[in-house]
Amino acid sequence: MIRLLYFAWVRVQIGVAEEQQTLPDESITVAALLDWLPSLGPGHARALEQRAKLRVAVNQVFAESDMIIRAGDEVAVFPPVTGG
Repeated sequence: MIRLLYFAWVRVQIGVAEEQQTLPDESITVAALLDWLPSLGPGHARALEQRAKLRVAVNQVFAESDMIIRAGDEVAVFPPVTGG
């Protein structure tokens, strides 16, 4: 199981702020996770349509697409943060 956290418009599209999911494999990359998430439902699919605009953090560390995710990890999916 991993803990998925969603922020901003990603949360709005998916309809929940967080959820627990069992990985499709023992460990997968961030890219593979983003490929798999749309299969979880229409909200997930809508949120991932703009995948190029998303950022991912694994265990509160910004993650590149080849970073490995394992059971027990916390994965946050969110749009880029801007401010001033």
